[in-house]
Amino acid sequence: MSRFTPHARPMRLAIDDVRRQFQALPGGPFGACIVRGEAVIAVAHNTVLAHHDPTCHAEVNAIRAASAALASHDLSGCTIYSTTEPCPMCFSAIHWARLERVVFGTRIEDVQRLGFNELTVDNATLKRLGGSPVDIIPDFLRDECLRLLDDWAALPGRQVY
Repeated sequence: MSRFTPHARPMRLAIDDVRRQFQALPGGPFGACIVRGEAVIAVAHNTVLAHHDPTCHAEVNAIRAASAALASHDLSGCTIYSTTEPCPMCFSAIHWARLERVVFGTRIEDVQRLGFNELTVDNATLKRLGGSPVDIIPDFLRDECLRLLDDWAALPGRQVY
């Protein structure tokens, strides 16, 4: 079990980044923030629709930005905060980037109810089956992350994919 205590600031940075993009509707209501210690390395949101690229999830965008900022593919010692539990693609990228842990707010089931085409393989199962060392901390600031989903769902013109 982890002795790590998550901090609200990185998750709220991710939430705020998504909210700033609401009217542009560049993708789903998903945000991520990568930190090393107290230092924020990257903040990103989903841009699947804006870039016409199904891999532009918030976590992948944050990993790309953090890797560029640190000039390294190895993000050891970093933590990623994600407003929603990472999908299998994103969890794999987190594992390959050697992020130490993932902290997330809502779960896969929460975005399925909005109509997103989610695979129902949770992070704990991926960790167990893949033997990943990534520490998983679920349900962090869950109510705030659920509110983000609900607010996004109320937007006119939003798209699920």
